[in-house]
Amino acid sequence: MTAAFLFQSPGGASAILGNPLTMMIIVMGIFYVMLILPQQRQRKKTQAMLQALKSGDKVITSSGIYGTVNGIDGDTIILKIADQVKIRIARSAIAQVEATEDAK
Repeated sequence: MTAAFLFQSPGGASAILGNPLTMMIIVMGIFYVMLILPQQRQRKKTQAMLQALKSGDKVITSSGIYGTVNGIDGDTIILKIADQVKIRIARSAIAQVEATEDAK
């Protein structure tokens, strides 16, 4: 028996899919499409929402505080949560903007 005979695979397609490097590339591609790509899209959507904030928007913070944006100062937001009660929070602490009455 020659050495070349021992290393030949019987089927062409199974040799391509049986290659560990090819399988690893396929698995990495699946992970990218299923995990990384949607996460990047969500991050871009959140960044766009945070940049579009303006005074008067009703928001919910990541800690569950409901309030109205009273002012914006760079990376901080002044949030009115009750009459005569205002707090300063980080812009990144805003989880979502509540839908307006027109959108409902």
